[in-house]
Amino acid sequence: MIHKFQKLPKSARKELLDFLDFLSARYEKKKGKENENFSFDWSGGLKELDETSVELQHKANKWR
Repeated sequence: MIHKFQKLPKSARKELLDFLDFLSARYEKKKGKENENFSFDWSGGLKELDETSVELQHKANKWR
């Protein structure tokens, strides 16, 4: 396969390498998105408040 690459004109080799970079970046982005798992780190973050979630929703609606 390398011999095919070496037979190409210099401009075609550069174009092929650019395309390879493009594909690599594209699949890295997809791979990164697949590995993003939703976490519930925020769960219980407001437990020290005396208000329920419904009461907080009502307050938030008033602030809008």
